[in-house]
Amino acid sequence: MINDKAILVGVDGSHASYKATWWAANYAKHAGLTLQIVCAYSLPSYAAVSFDATYTAMGDDNAAHSDAQEILSKAKAIADEQGVEAATLIVTGDPASVFVELSRNYNLIVIGNRGKGGLAERLLGTTSSSLPAYAYCPIVVVPYTDDDGNLMHLNNTITKVAVGSDESKWGLKALEIAADFAASWGAELDVLSAVPNLKGIDGEDDVMKSYQEDLDVRVKPLLESHPDLKINKHIVSGPAVSALTKASFDHDVVVVGSRGRGGFTGLLLGSTSQGLLQHAAGPVYVVPRKYVEAAESRLDTVPSSPAEVPTKSLEEIAGVEEIPVAKAEPEVAEQIEKTIDPDKQ
Repeated sequence: MINDKAILVGVDGSHASYKATWWAANYAKHAGLTLQIVCAYSLPSYAAVSFDATYTAMGDDNAAHSDAQEILSKAKAIADEQGVEAATLIVTGDPASVFVELSRNYNLIVIGNRGKGGLAERLLGTTSSSLPAYAYCPIVVVPYTDDDGNLMHLNNTITKVAVGSDESKWGLKALEIAADFAASWGAELDVLSAVPNLKGIDGEDDVMKSYQEDLDVRVKPLLESHPDLKINKHIVSGPAVSALTKASFDHDVVVVGSRGRGGFTGLLLGSTSQGLLQHAAGPVYVVPRKYVEAAESRLDTVPSSPAEVPTKSLEEIAGVEEIPVAKAEPEVAEQIEKTIDPDKQ
């Protein structure tokens, strides 16, 4: 049963998606949320485009369905290793549009990013069905490697969170969510505000002072709502993408709105080869446009939580099937975990 206390993680048989499953299960356990795992495929060419290279044998719908269940069983075993019991779903058809509809029902959707190909590429593309732009709940994108192909280690405990801040409604919501997220872990929050390179420009000091004052105004409500949260404010000169990508190397999570102004324009939805999602070395927590705009026509406010977005039953969403699967043996999960994160203790 879908509920407003659930996290959804998408898997396609790739190690990147299993890494996303590990992150989602770890967070679900910490936050006291339930976990659901979904595998998506499309026919007739599901084997070529939907699943990881491990699952390449062509076949009919029964074969695809069987492969999806095997993938789900492995992901379920990974969640079980962390003490999280997960429900499982199968999606047939175009995953991007189905995931957008499913996003009405969840607190968070988590997907892995392994670069070209697979589920993540179809959900993170710059088409009109791009998930970070149109989802009704926040999205976390978990990278598998950095740009040099080095495997990314994920920590069980989150101690440092960074957030890209601007004055837009998306930026303000991202700031609020980042503060709540950091506070829930007892983590430190770094607030980054990107500004143009002003070096050598007349009045540089006055302009920078103005930017700093604007940032102080945005952060002040957080200091009042989270008096115990350690917040560090940073004005960074130059492209926001560079600043946040750099932050991803020494922060456990980077939070950003998907439709910011100023320094954050195009941060997520521009060229995928240039965007934060393609170059981040750690999980990116995206606050989507639709999530922020969901209640504006009614109250001119944003939802305080995804639970305030109207839900849809599974029967109303074409191509979604809730199907129970047995989890794989613990040895299978242990081997996958060794592969996806050799440094994990």
